[in-house]
Amino acid sequence: MTPPPSPGALAELDAVGTAEAVRARRLGARDAVEAALARIAERNSALNCFTAVLADTARRDAEAVDARVARGEDPGPLAGVPFAVKNLFDVKGLTTLAGSRIHASRPPAVRDAAAVAALRRAGAVLVGALNMDEYAFGFTTENSHYGPTRNPHDRERVAGGSSGGSGAAVGAGLVPLTLGSDTNGSIRVPASLCGVFGLKPTYGRVSRGGTALFAGSFDHVGPLARSARDLAAAFDALQGLDAADPVASRRPAEPCGPELSRGIARLRFAVADGHFARGGEPGALAAVGTVAEALGARDTVTIPEAHRARAAAMIITAAEGAQLHLPDLRTRPDEFDPLTRDRFLAGALLPAAAYVAAQRFRAWYRARVAELFEGVDVILAPTTPYPAPRIGQERITVAGAEVPMRPTLGLYTQPLSFIGLPVITVPLARSSGLPLGVQLVGAPFREAFLLRAAHYLESAGVVAAPIA
Repeated sequence: MTPPPSPGALAELDAVGTAEAVRARRLGARDAVEAALARIAERNSALNCFTAVLADTARRDAEAVDARVARGEDPGPLAGVPFAVKNLFDVKGLTTLAGSRIHASRPPAVRDAAAVAALRRAGAVLVGALNMDEYAFGFTTENSHYGPTRNPHDRERVAGGSSGGSGAAVGAGLVPLTLGSDTNGSIRVPASLCGVFGLKPTYGRVSRGGTALFAGSFDHVGPLARSARDLAAAFDALQGLDAADPVASRRPAEPCGPELSRGIARLRFAVADGHFARGGEPGALAAVGTVAEALGARDTVTIPEAHRARAAAMIITAAEGAQLHLPDLRTRPDEFDPLTRDRFLAGALLPAAAYVAAQRFRAWYRARVAELFEGVDVILAPTTPYPAPRIGQERITVAGAEVPMRPTLGLYTQPLSFIGLPVITVPLARSSGLPLGVQLVGAPFREAFLLRAAHYLESAGVVAAPIA
């Protein structure tokens, strides 16, 4: 084996680049993992991404990958790639916190979550668990129990949430790949604020087996990464049938990695107007224009009643989330983060009529949006209405109006979560140094279209995820 790259060069490798080097014996998996552990030791105390670092386990797993390579065996498409997971994923031997104090007293998990196991089977090496909003109910990862995760581009600012540790760990170059979950934007918001790529697959496309749910009819599992090809490689490893998840799709896996080279010549793009063209800073809307120009998108589409979709999404997620935590709300209310507790209590008090009306609207809305994809393949929209706010900030002025900061971060993500569409957010750098994301939205099971568009934009230099 040739001498391993320098630590700086290793930090610059994305997941696919790392795996290629390990498979070609230019890099040892143990070297890749040691470099990641060193970066975590150096930078995590300032960023607070990790709630647990599994150094000994990671070293053993990396050595097992190297042994397979030495024997001439296939080590897997993600061989030696260090990755970390939001701490709502079960990891064998580790207590699944879900960002809470209450779960800290629970016994360790006896097996890995399905998504964790899938990445490990593909050769990736788990190095730890990541901070998040309590029970995934938030957009900022300002966790009162484990502290706020800080944005690697400006440590006085939030990393987004609820997968804030997942976004910041990739943005800071601690690991090239993480897993998050997305209910109302919890992959896409931190990816946007931390300047990385994030994929929310079609609802049910990736198993949620072994994860702590927030709202069962919304929750998605997906990767955050340094490149579009990393998203494709992770998504290909994550796809698969799983009887442990009752909503898991029975659709066979459709590898997307080979699709990246097909380009965008036959894809039809349009920009979402109406709700998605107002309420944000000029820079957020300009970012969509930059991506639209690069993709040749000249048409616009109106996603009908998107503002009502957002309101209905809030009703359903609050009600479903509250039901999961009613026993603890009754007996251990003081152990919740006060903001999370109050949101759940409000959800528990929602009348059944409101929940039923929201679900009826959901069915109507899903049908109307499906009609749009008869004439377009990919819809473009902002991811967040503004770049990362400051930690502790309660309100923000946008487009001349003062609005509550935390809930407004989901302005553009919630209407798309509502009906389980696949979405990729791609990162654009800005002169201010604070990144912003643009959403690429597709019809169900059309992740390949989104990955092709994201890869094209990255290859053209329009989007990128440099280490902060």
